[in-house]
Amino acid sequence: MKLITLYVPETYLKALDQLVGEKFYPNRAEAIRVAIRDLVNEEVWRRERVG
Repeated sequence: MKLITLYVPETYLKALDQLVGEKFYPNRAEAIRVAIRDLVNEEVWRRERVG
């Protein structure tokens, strides 16, 4: 894995922390990885359907 640094609005961090606090994700990093994975999958599938 590679380390990246990004700026995130405070409201997003609060929502991430809520999900982590509710044990929906084990930590912020995992929640962000899942979000990126889902976005990439959705965009690739969309392009394949349209393509």
